[in-house]
Formats: sequence, structure tokens, C-alpha cells
Amino acid sequence: MLLLTRIVLLCLICLSLVSSGMGCGPGRGYGRRRHPKKLTPLAYKQFIPNVAEKTLGASGRYEGKITRNSERFKELTPNYNTDIIFKDEENTGADRLMTQRCKDKLNSLAISVMNQWPGVKLRVTEGWDEDGHHFEESLHYEGRAVDITTSDRDKSKYGTLSRLAVEAGFDWVYYESKAHIHCSVKAENSVAAKSGGCFPGSSAVSLQDGTKKAVKDLRPGDRVLAADEDGNAIYTEFIMFIDQDSTTSRLFYVIETDSGQKITLTAAHLLFVGHGNVTQRDVERMSAIFASEVQPGQTVFALDAERSRLQPVTVKRIYTQEYEGSYAPVTMHGTVVVDQVLASCYAVIDDHDLAHWAMAPVRLAHWVSSLLFGSQPHTSGQNDGVHWYSKILYQLGTWLLDGHSIHPLGMSVYLS
Repeated sequence: MLLLTRIVLLCLICLSLVSSGMGCGPGRGYGRRRHPKKLTPLAYKQFIPNVAEKTLGASGRYEGKITRNSERFKELTPNYNTDIIFKDEENTGADRLMTQRCKDKLNSLAISVMNQWPGVKLRVTEGWDEDGHHFEESLHYEGRAVDITTSDRDKSKYGTLSRLAVEAGFDWVYYESKAHIHCSVKAENSVAAKSGGCFPGSSAVSLQDGTKKAVKDLRPGDRVLAADEDGNAIYTEFIMFIDQDSTTSRLFYVIETDSGQKITLTAAHLLFVGHGNVTQRDVERMSAIFASEVQPGQTVFALDAERSRLQPVTVKRIYTQEYEGSYAPVTMHGTVVVDQVLASCYAVIDDHDLAHWAMAPVRLAHWVSSLLFGSQPHTSGQNDGVHWYSKILYQLGTWLLDGHSIHPLGMSVYLS
């Protein structure tokens, strides 16, 4: 294992050295160094991500008003950051109260504001609302939303301030009015805040010996059904889980085809879809998109068991369902057929090919390990959690890549 660790570390160093030219992972911005980032101001009335605030892709559903007398009041924490000005027009300190996630993002934004405009501070005009001044089911009632300006109240800065809030990690940012920017975050315990990119442990893969195996039971060296770069069905080795959690409940997308297959995966996971007039002889005309972007009527690729090949099938409907346990397997080819539907092994970043390139050191380490220890029994030995290599790649990716390349639900669990 010491030799394996050294090999992986050496490959990681090589990866870091070339990342300024290649990008450490997939997505826009590939091929150029991203620091300092060029900030694109939000337009008036624009919001990011481009979905409603209380949907899965943004800050999530409203969970109920918090009052000073409620049990949930302990979820709020005061923010005494001296680099932030709190308007506190009620003179009760309510604007300083917020969830820890909101506090973390706000403190990060305060630093960005001072770096962007020396001498200017972040200003909070509205935080937690205990007086009912906002619309019904406002996230201000839960301490999950803030309205912000700059301390100099220079409206020409507000578009850039909105962008800084996006970069700071707020889950929804809205250039709401000429007087302020509205920002909100996911609930601390929300399923949406722990999305990642995985399959339920009960999802099944096909092994080379003709049997099926639950994803959670995979062990390094298992040969599972996948596809090569041309879309041909092949068997490839399972390497490891880049994320595994045996206990947490998460929300999954269930994508059902008109021929009866169902694949279940999280919003940020990549799934292969077809483009144009896809035929059985043209499986290679496909690309990977986030599961949350798949639409009924699109084409995905399923196993034709009789002919032992992949064929295009049409998505019939999509719905969500909660499961306990989630697993993100990685194979040598970077693809895997799960519940008879072809998926990428990767998530969070919107480009399968570059994600596969970024995982090359892991594949190399597995290959060397197989040569050296191939005769030893295969055991996983992997604990729950996100693999350290994935965490490092993500941190590099947030530095090098455009924020639009990263799924809004993708990595909050990685950074928690």
C-alpha cells in the first residue's frame, strides 16, 4: 500500500503541473489558467442557478418558520464578523442570526468584497426575519437568506456583487432589485445539500460471469459491463468508489425508458444521451449530461441482452425518489452499465472525457497494484466518505474552471 500511495502521489504532482495548460478536470475554461477569475456581472433580475429558489437545483424547499421560542431556533447562529455591516433596523440583532451554512458563505463573500473593492465592506440589509415582513414561505424566516449591498451603496457594483456571491458558494443568488441582492442557501440537513454523484447501493451491475451484483457489493477487480469510447459493450475492471455512504438518505432521479429500464442516480451524475437521429449502428453519437438535465423524449442507451450490445431507447418519464445509501463506482473505462442503462462513472463536472483524463493517475495506480499484488484476494478496505483524490481534484477544479461547469448540487457534501 505504501508503494501504491507513492505512485498516486507522484501522478497527482504531474497532474498539478500540467493542469494550468489542460485544466484539472472537465468543463469550460479548459486550456487556460483561471486566476484571477474574470467576473461576469449578473444582469438586473438575473438569478443563478437558473431555476426557482426553492427547487432541488437551488436552495431547496421551505422547511418552516423559525421563531425565538421554537425548538429550531438553536439552528441559528449569530454573525459578529466585523468585516460585515448589519443594518439591523429592528435593533434586535435579528439580521445577524442565520444558519451556519449561510454564515460561512457570507463570511467568504465579505473577504471577496474587500479584495474586489479596497475600503468597501459587505452590507446586510435583511437577514433572519421574525416579524413577517416577507412573502409567505420566505427563506428569511429560516435564517437561510440575506439581502445584501456594498457599504458605499454604489448600485453600479451590484451586478459584480451578485457574481461574487455566486463564487462564494451561495446556493441561489438573485439580482432582485436596484436596492439589493438576494442570496440563499440550502437547509443544513436537506437532502439536496448532500447530493453528490452516485447510484443507490441496491442498483445492479452485470458481471462478466453472467451474474448481477449490487453496486454496494462491488470489490476492486470485479469485471463489470460498460462501454468503450466508441460505445461498444465491453467488460472492464471496477477500481474503487470515489464516494460511498451506506447510511445517508439522498434524493435520486429515476429515469424510465419506454422499453422498461429504470436507472436511478443523483442530479449531479453524468448520463449518456444521444444526439440527432440515433440508430443502433450509431451508438457513438452520444455525450454525457447531468441527470437533472435529461428530458423525456431524449435518447439513452440500454443493454440489448439478446444481442449483447447497447441500443438507443427513449426516455419515457422522470421522477425523484429517496434512497438510503449511495455509491459512486469508477471503472478502468470510466463507464458502467447500471440497471441495464449506460452511465458515466463521473459527476459534478460537466465533461466526461476530461473527468476521465483527470482520473488517469488512479487507473495507473490500480494497474500497477494489479501487477504487483494480482494474486492477492481483492478487498475494498474503503470507508464511507469522498475519496481524498476526488476532493483534491474538485478543489483544483473550482480554481481552474468556470462555475457553470460545476453542478450546483454537486459538491456541497465534498466541502461540508
